[in-house]
Amino acid sequence: MIDPKNPDNWSVVIPVLNEVELLGGLLAQLQDVGELLVVDGGSSDGSCELALLMGAKLLRFSCANRGAQLAHGALQARGSHLLFVHADARLPEGWSGLLANCLEKPGVIAAAFRLKVQAPGWRLRLLELLVQLRSSLRELPYGDQGLAITKQTYGLVGGFQPIPLMEDLDLVQRLKKLGSVVIAPAAITVSGRRWQRLGVWRSCWRNANFRAAWRRGVSAEILQKQY
Repeated sequence: MIDPKNPDNWSVVIPVLNEVELLGGLLAQLQDVGELLVVDGGSSDGSCELALLMGAKLLRFSCANRGAQLAHGALQARGSHLLFVHADARLPEGWSGLLANCLEKPGVIAAAFRLKVQAPGWRLRLLELLVQLRSSLRELPYGDQGLAITKQTYGLVGGFQPIPLMEDLDLVQRLKKLGSVVIAPAAITVSGRRWQRLGVWRSCWRNANFRAAWRRGVSAEILQKQY
Protein backbone atom coordinates (compact mmCIF):
# COMPACT_ATOMS: atom_id res chain seq x y z
CA MET A 1 0.00 0.00 0.00
CA ILE A 2 1.26 3.47 -0.90
CA ASP A 3 1.99 5.64 2.13
CA PRO A 4 1.56 9.34 1.13
CA LYS A 5 3.14 10.43 4.42
CA ASN A 6 6.42 9.08 3.08
CA PRO A 7 8.16 11.71 0.89
CA ASP A 8 9.41 8.88 -1.32
CA ASN A 9 5.92 8.59 -2.82
CA TRP A 10 5.82 12.24 -3.89
CA SER A 11 6.87 13.99 -7.07
CA VAL A 12 7.69 17.64 -6.45
CA VAL A 13 7.47 19.97 -9.46
CA ILE A 14 9.27 23.33 -9.34
CA PRO A 15 8.99 25.87 -12.19
CA VAL A 16 12.15 27.95 -12.47
CA LEU A 17 13.42 31.07 -14.22
CA ASN A 18 16.69 32.54 -12.93
CA GLU A 19 16.27 31.40 -9.33
CA VAL A 20 19.83 30.37 -8.46
CA GLU A 21 19.90 32.51 -5.29
CA LEU A 22 16.86 30.86 -3.70
CA LEU A 23 16.45 27.49 -5.40
CA GLY A 24 19.18 25.72 -3.45
CA GLY A 25 17.46 26.10 -0.09
CA LEU A 26 14.29 24.44 -1.36
CA LEU A 27 16.16 21.63 -3.12
CA ALA A 28 18.10 20.94 0.07
CA GLN A 29 14.78 20.31 1.85
CA LEU A 30 13.69 17.83 -0.79
CA GLN A 31 16.59 15.40 -0.93
CA ASP A 32 14.40 12.57 0.39
CA VAL A 33 11.54 12.86 -2.11
CA GLY A 34 10.86 10.15 -4.63
CA GLU A 35 11.16 12.49 -7.58
CA LEU A 36 12.37 16.07 -7.78
CA LEU A 37 11.51 17.82 -11.04
CA VAL A 38 12.87 21.27 -11.90
CA VAL A 39 11.27 22.69 -15.04
CA ASP A 40 13.37 25.54 -16.38
CA GLY A 41 11.97 28.26 -18.61
CA GLY A 42 15.25 29.58 -20.00
CA SER A 43 17.45 30.48 -17.04
CA SER A 44 20.85 32.04 -17.65
CA ASP A 45 22.05 32.38 -14.06
CA GLY A 46 23.15 28.88 -13.17
CA SER A 47 19.79 27.59 -11.96
CA CYS A 48 19.98 24.56 -14.26
CA GLU A 49 23.47 23.64 -13.14
CA LEU A 50 22.44 23.96 -9.49
CA ALA A 51 19.40 21.75 -10.01
CA LEU A 52 21.52 19.01 -11.56
CA LEU A 53 24.17 19.34 -8.87
CA MET A 54 21.54 18.80 -6.18
CA GLY A 55 20.09 15.71 -7.78
CA ALA A 56 16.97 17.08 -9.45
CA LYS A 57 15.69 15.88 -12.78
CA LEU A 58 16.04 18.91 -15.03
CA LEU A 59 13.41 19.52 -17.70
CA ARG A 60 14.17 22.33 -20.10
CA PHE A 61 11.17 24.16 -21.52
CA SER A 62 11.28 26.29 -24.63
CA CYS A 63 10.06 29.50 -22.98
CA ALA A 64 9.12 31.08 -19.66
CA ASN A 65 5.49 30.06 -19.24
CA ARG A 66 4.73 28.90 -15.71
CA GLY A 67 1.51 27.09 -16.55
CA ALA A 68 3.18 25.20 -19.38
CA GLN A 69 6.22 24.45 -17.23
CA LEU A 70 4.04 23.02 -14.46
CA ALA A 71 2.02 20.97 -16.93
CA HIS A 72 5.20 19.62 -18.51
CA GLY A 73 6.60 18.63 -15.12
CA ALA A 74 3.38 16.91 -14.08
CA LEU A 75 3.33 14.96 -17.33
CA GLN A 76 6.76 13.54 -16.52
CA ALA A 77 6.00 12.85 -12.84
CA ARG A 78 5.75 9.24 -11.67
CA GLY A 79 4.79 9.67 -8.01
CA SER A 80 1.34 8.86 -6.67
CA HIS A 81 1.16 12.34 -5.13
CA LEU A 82 2.18 15.67 -6.63
CA LEU A 83 3.35 18.85 -4.96
CA PHE A 84 3.72 22.00 -7.04
CA VAL A 85 5.84 24.64 -5.34
CA HIS A 86 7.65 27.84 -6.31
CA ALA A 87 11.42 28.07 -6.21
CA ASP A 88 11.55 30.77 -3.50
CA ALA A 89 9.58 28.67 -1.00
CA ARG A 90 10.64 26.83 2.15
CA LEU A 91 8.43 23.96 3.27
CA PRO A 92 7.41 23.27 6.87
CA GLU A 93 8.93 20.30 8.67
CA GLY A 94 6.98 17.12 8.02
CA TRP A 95 5.32 18.61 4.95
CA SER A 96 4.42 15.28 3.32
CA GLY A 97 2.62 14.01 6.41
CA LEU A 98 0.73 17.27 6.86
CA LEU A 99 -0.48 17.24 3.26
CA ALA A 100 -1.26 13.51 3.32
CA ASN A 101 -3.45 13.97 6.40
CA CYS A 102 -5.43 16.62 4.53
CA LEU A 103 -5.84 14.59 1.36
CA GLU A 104 -7.05 11.55 3.30
CA LYS A 105 -10.07 13.43 4.68
CA PRO A 106 -13.44 12.68 3.03
CA GLY A 107 -14.33 15.07 0.24
CA VAL A 108 -10.89 16.71 0.11
CA ILE A 109 -9.37 16.87 -3.34
CA ALA A 110 -6.36 19.16 -2.88
CA ALA A 111 -4.39 20.90 -0.16
CA ALA A 112 -2.10 23.89 0.28
CA PHE A 113 -0.29 25.66 3.13
CA ARG A 114 -0.78 28.89 5.01
CA LEU A 115 1.43 31.67 3.68
CA LYS A 116 4.31 33.22 5.60
CA VAL A 117 6.37 35.98 3.99
CA GLN A 118 10.04 36.14 4.95
CA ALA A 119 10.24 39.86 5.58
CA PRO A 120 9.37 42.16 8.51
CA GLY A 121 6.51 44.62 8.77
CA TRP A 122 2.93 44.80 9.95
CA ARG A 123 1.65 45.16 6.41
CA LEU A 124 2.96 41.72 5.52
CA ARG A 125 1.50 40.23 8.70
CA LEU A 126 -1.86 41.67 7.69
CA LEU A 127 -1.38 40.28 4.20
CA GLU A 128 -0.73 36.82 5.67
CA LEU A 129 -3.96 37.05 7.66
CA LEU A 130 -5.98 38.09 4.62
CA VAL A 131 -4.48 35.25 2.58
CA GLN A 132 -5.42 32.80 5.33
CA LEU A 133 -9.00 34.06 5.37
CA ARG A 134 -9.30 33.86 1.58
CA SER A 135 -7.73 30.42 1.45
CA SER A 136 -9.82 28.94 4.24
CA LEU A 137 -13.20 30.58 3.71
CA ARG A 138 -13.20 30.62 -0.09
CA GLU A 139 -10.98 27.55 -0.55
CA LEU A 140 -8.85 29.59 -2.91
CA PRO A 141 -5.11 29.23 -2.29
CA TYR A 142 -2.68 30.57 -4.88
CA GLY A 143 0.42 28.98 -6.29
CA ASP A 144 2.84 30.52 -3.80
CA GLN A 145 1.15 28.45 -1.07
CA GLY A 146 2.09 25.20 -2.75
CA LEU A 147 -0.53 22.81 -4.12
CA ALA A 148 -0.78 19.10 -3.30
CA ILE A 149 -2.91 16.67 -5.25
CA THR A 150 -2.89 13.00 -6.17
CA LYS A 151 -1.70 12.10 -9.65
CA GLN A 152 -5.08 10.49 -10.31
CA THR A 153 -7.01 13.63 -9.40
CA TYR A 154 -4.65 15.81 -11.40
CA GLY A 155 -5.44 13.80 -14.51
CA LEU A 156 -9.15 13.78 -13.77
CA VAL A 157 -9.36 17.58 -13.51
CA GLY A 158 -7.27 18.17 -16.63
CA GLY A 159 -4.17 19.57 -14.94
CA PHE A 160 -2.53 22.94 -15.47
CA GLN A 161 -3.36 24.85 -18.59
CA PRO A 162 -0.35 26.10 -20.60
CA ILE A 163 -0.92 29.75 -19.74
CA PRO A 164 1.76 32.16 -18.45
CA LEU A 165 -0.36 33.72 -15.71
CA MET A 166 -3.37 32.74 -13.57
CA GLU A 167 -2.55 29.06 -14.01
CA ASP A 168 -3.00 28.49 -10.27
CA LEU A 169 -6.38 30.21 -10.04
CA ASP A 170 -7.59 28.38 -13.14
CA LEU A 171 -6.69 24.97 -11.71
CA VAL A 172 -8.04 25.59 -8.20
CA GLN A 173 -11.37 26.78 -9.57
CA ARG A 174 -11.71 23.54 -11.51
CA LEU A 175 -10.67 21.49 -8.48
CA LYS A 176 -13.37 23.12 -6.34
CA LYS A 177 -16.00 21.65 -8.64
CA LEU A 178 -14.86 18.16 -7.63
CA GLY A 179 -14.21 18.56 -3.91
CA SER A 180 -12.75 20.65 -1.12
CA VAL A 181 -9.42 22.47 -1.29
CA VAL A 182 -8.14 22.72 2.27
CA ILE A 183 -5.29 24.45 4.10
CA ALA A 184 -2.81 22.36 6.07
CA PRO A 185 -2.04 23.43 9.67
CA ALA A 186 1.41 24.80 8.85
CA ALA A 187 2.93 27.61 6.83
CA ILE A 188 5.06 27.67 3.72
CA THR A 189 7.62 30.48 3.87
CA VAL A 190 8.24 32.52 0.72
CA SER A 191 10.60 35.34 -0.15
CA GLY A 192 9.32 38.86 0.46
CA ARG A 193 11.11 40.22 -2.60
CA ARG A 194 8.09 40.98 -4.79
CA TRP A 195 6.22 42.79 -2.04
CA GLN A 196 9.35 44.71 -1.06
CA ARG A 197 10.02 45.69 -4.67
CA LEU A 198 6.59 47.16 -5.39
CA GLY A 199 5.24 47.73 -1.91
CA VAL A 200 2.60 45.57 -0.23
CA TRP A 201 -0.53 47.55 -1.13
CA ARG A 202 0.62 48.30 -4.67
CA SER A 203 1.37 44.61 -5.24
CA CYS A 204 -2.00 43.55 -3.85
CA TRP A 205 -3.87 46.15 -5.90
CA ARG A 206 -2.05 45.18 -9.09
CA ASN A 207 -2.68 41.47 -8.56
CA ALA A 208 -6.35 42.06 -7.77
CA ASN A 209 -6.74 44.02 -11.00
CA PHE A 210 -5.08 41.24 -12.97
CA ARG A 211 -7.41 38.63 -11.46
CA ALA A 212 -10.46 40.80 -12.16
CA ALA A 213 -9.36 41.30 -15.76
CA TRP A 214 -8.81 37.57 -16.19
CA ARG A 215 -12.30 36.82 -14.87
CA ARG A 216 -13.68 39.33 -17.40
CA GLY A 217 -12.09 37.28 -20.17
CA VAL A 218 -8.80 39.09 -20.80
CA SER A 219 -6.34 36.46 -21.98
CA ALA A 220 -3.46 35.34 -19.77
CA GLU A 221 -1.04 36.18 -22.58
CA ILE A 222 -2.14 39.83 -22.62
CA LEU A 223 -1.96 40.01 -18.84
CA GLN A 224 1.52 38.51 -18.88
CA LYS A 225 2.77 41.34 -21.10
CA GLN A 226 1.38 43.87 -18.62
CA TYR A 227 2.76 41.94 -15.65
